[in-house]
Amino acid sequence: MDKHTIKVTNKNYPNTIQLGDIENWRDWELPKIDLLMGGSPCQGFSFAGKCLNFDDPRSRLFFDYVNVLNHVKPKYFLLENVKMKKEYQDIISEYLGVQPIEINSSLVSAQNRVRLYWTNIPNVDVPNDKGLTWKDVADDSIKLNKYLYTEKSLSWLKEQGYIRDNKHKDHTDGKQQDKKTGRYFNEITLKEVNQSVAAMRGRYINGTKGKTAQFIEFRKDGKTNCLTTVQKDNVVVPFTHHEKVLAENYIYRYMTPKEYERLQTVPENYTDSVSDTQRFKMLGNGWTVEVIAHILNYINKVK
Repeated sequence: MDKHTIKVTNKNYPNTIQLGDIENWRDWELPKIDLLMGGSPCQGFSFAGKCLNFDDPRSRLFFDYVNVLNHVKPKYFLLENVKMKKEYQDIISEYLGVQPIEINSSLVSAQNRVRLYWTNIPNVDVPNDKGLTWKDVADDSIKLNKYLYTEKSLSWLKEQGYIRDNKHKDHTDGKQQDKKTGRYFNEITLKEVNQSVAAMRGRYINGTKGKTAQFIEFRKDGKTNCLTTVQKDNVVVPFTHHEKVLAENYIYRYMTPKEYERLQTVPENYTDSVSDTQRFKMLGNGWTVEVIAHILNYINKVK
């Protein structure tokens, strides 16, 4: 029902029929259909959330999916959700009559995204690993050494011996400032650039409860973290450090919408009819296209 996602859908598939709120499914005059796909919002089940399970009004939408499934009786169905507690998973499996298959999008993209898929399409197996990494999806139009930085981060990099020739401009000389962070955006010449992805997380300082600060936590496997609607869950860094680093001491940049699309294996510029903010939101909430294509391809194998 999100107006921005509807706009993107209608731009790419103008003949799409929008039915509206699933809670009003009884008012729909649905014809015989072959495939029903869906996924109730994950916040009620997610380990990252409060794990409110079926008491969460968003997750209760699962039962509307079940009602539509039982009413329409399509030939095939597909339901997606996050990895969750076994007790919640078992309830969904009982209603749908099948066990889920766990697939990590990292097999077909550079993104670590573990999801559960319930389907009656027979014999679905996990896809083969394509071995994709961040370097396969990074936006080449963004200069590798163009990052957000503070004076404190530049000092830290100098002390660590990472900066070879600091060419950043002073505050009065046309430097762009990022509205979100107050950091400055310009080019910095580094000793070496080995671009990768990290997450910015709020953590207790020195590991003890009390004062918290934002830290950069690095991935070292060439993948990204799971895309979400929060941009700081994935920030691009010029190189990894052996341990987490205070965000104020480090330089980074945010991903581009094109990189989000590539990580979700969505066609490039598929979402460019809305603002970048909405693109990040819908792509973070969305499905990895190659995973869904892999699952649906098994329909072709049904004898």
